[in-house]
Amino acid sequence: MAEDVGKKIESLREKVRHHEYLYYVVDHPEIGDAEFDKLMQQLKNLEAAHPQLITADSPTQRVGGKPRAGFVKVPHSSPMLSLDNTYNEEELRAWERRVHELSGRTEVDYVCELKLDGMSLALIYEDGKLMRGITRGDGSVGEDVTLNVRTVRSVPLSIPREKLKKAGIPADFEVRGELLMPLAAFKKTNEERQSKGLSLFANPRNATAGTVRRLESKVTAERGLDYFPYMLLRDGRTHFDRHWKRLDALAAAGFKVNQNRKLVQNIDDAWAFIQEWEAKRDSLPYEIDGIVIKADRTALQDELGFTGKAPRWAIAYKYAARAGITRLEGIRVQVGRTGKLTPVAGLVPVPIGGTMVANATLHNMNEIDRLGVKIGDWVRVERGGDVIPKVVEVIKDDEDHPRGHKSFHMPEKCPVCGTKVVRTEGEVDYRCVNANCPAKLRETVLHFASRGVMNIDGMGDALVTQLTERGLVKNVADIYKLTKDDLLSLERMGDKSAQNILEEIEASKKLPLERVIYGLGIRMVGERTAQFLAEHFGSMEALESAGVEELQDVNEVGPRIAESIVEFFSIAANRKLVERLGEAGLTLTGQKKQRGTKLAGKTFVLTGTLAHFTRDEAKKMIEDAGGKVTGSVSKKTDYVVAGADAGSKLDKAKEFGVKVMDEREMEDIVGG
Repeated sequence: MAEDVGKKIESLREKVRHHEYLYYVVDHPEIGDAEFDKLMQQLKNLEAAHPQLITADSPTQRVGGKPRAGFVKVPHSSPMLSLDNTYNEEELRAWERRVHELSGRTEVDYVCELKLDGMSLALIYEDGKLMRGITRGDGSVGEDVTLNVRTVRSVPLSIPREKLKKAGIPADFEVRGELLMPLAAFKKTNEERQSKGLSLFANPRNATAGTVRRLESKVTAERGLDYFPYMLLRDGRTHFDRHWKRLDALAAAGFKVNQNRKLVQNIDDAWAFIQEWEAKRDSLPYEIDGIVIKADRTALQDELGFTGKAPRWAIAYKYAARAGITRLEGIRVQVGRTGKLTPVAGLVPVPIGGTMVANATLHNMNEIDRLGVKIGDWVRVERGGDVIPKVVEVIKDDEDHPRGHKSFHMPEKCPVCGTKVVRTEGEVDYRCVNANCPAKLRETVLHFASRGVMNIDGMGDALVTQLTERGLVKNVADIYKLTKDDLLSLERMGDKSAQNILEEIEASKKLPLERVIYGLGIRMVGERTAQFLAEHFGSMEALESAGVEELQDVNEVGPRIAESIVEFFSIAANRKLVERLGEAGLTLTGQKKQRGTKLAGKTFVLTGTLAHFTRDEAKKMIEDAGGKVTGSVSKKTDYVVAGADAGSKLDKAKEFGVKVMDEREMEDIVGG
């Protein structure tokens, strides 16, 4: 009897899955809503009568469950990097030239895909069953939003092994893609929020991010999110030898791969695809903000590798930002964490790309002079990359758009602390040099607590403003002295929220040395440089005592960055700050990257496809032995390692008389 019920339940599940796929993925339903609802209800009734037979991948488990306390942080199998952007044809062709130069190839196939305007999401499958949904987070660590992801109808909860095998996909795999809210669902969501007197979402992207992080997955289920995959991984590495094959395999396995894509043989065809969809973007049922172009072959992707934040084998072409015309009512000055003074235009609010824009950056005084902008002018405002509003043009003087008459001048004193403003010769920026300026403190604390640095969730703009204005935090080390009573004394702070923030602060102490270095806010030291510094020196103490020459031995650290680091640690207050962070329990030591000396001073260039190593593996071998790997051949190059299909770099090596070796010889010289 139980066996018969189990078979009936599984049969119903397969029918429901089949009709969900037809409706939500391929958009070709075979039955009406009423008939589908009847099937689903039969399944629910049977599972309710036999709860021991309910499985996590049953279609009935898409419905939202009870509210949760929060989201667990989960590391990614490999970094989820963002893409570099390009905004015109000239920049796109310059990117293609770099691809040719770095690879030595003159013919490259590209895959063109719509750049969907949502949020990146990774799905982990084990034995064909969805186990986890993880947000991009900071690229290294995301949040587990599995319960909410299960409510997204275009995400398969399980895929039969036979179907995966036919598609060429292993039973355990990872899918990365874009989660988004279609325009119709966005409109409906905002209408419902308006009827309840709630604030409206500014755009579908914000609505998606807010929805997937709801603690009540039932709400997520009601908002009609959609998911389009764009990457297939196995053990953190790409699967299949071509990107186009990956997309076809995902579609064959039942994922909703976007059909508006194209495989092209050159950048001319890619440019035609870009122009085609710029004209058609408003006809789509969801928002896009550009086109992504990727080198198709996996071997070439491995060869080109990555920068610190993006793959070299892919680029995002961003469409022209949506613009609006409005009047500039005033200009205020904002002081950043480095002391930089930035003029910000106050505008008559204007809708641009679904968002009401009331402020826009003017960058610096040079930009104001270039635009010739005056207070009272009518100006054209764009959302740069569809995100950051900026003034790009003054509208000509006519009856409808009269010119303003009041000029703007940068203040002689900091608008926050009153200290005299300085402008270093050769630089465009004005700066406040007062280390204790409250505005610098606030921005410094925000930077320190942000997701990509010390990742103290909940310590946002409003909270940091209160902490600094009330004197509870006078430098970033004071964060670690905060008590629950301190937090409860602030506006809109409850016991649970205070406890959560204290737990986030405590958890931040375990983050590695490079995060602390980045959090110090040393000028010109970004996330990637901080990582190189941590690997080279292995401790904050060693970094503090390093001189300019020693610092320049670090990868990608030049004279200006080295001088900036030395200048930072020359200030007693900064050294005291580091001391206090150590006393608070933060990580000030790390794993020093041991480099050999065998190849010290030797420069290598890798070209072609290696048979036994990826490009990154070969590079690591050389660097671990003390050598340096560069991207182009010159007379100063010592060795060129040539694999299959080596291109122009091999020709240059012969021209310059540089020694050429294969990967076996490379192994020998490195030391096996």
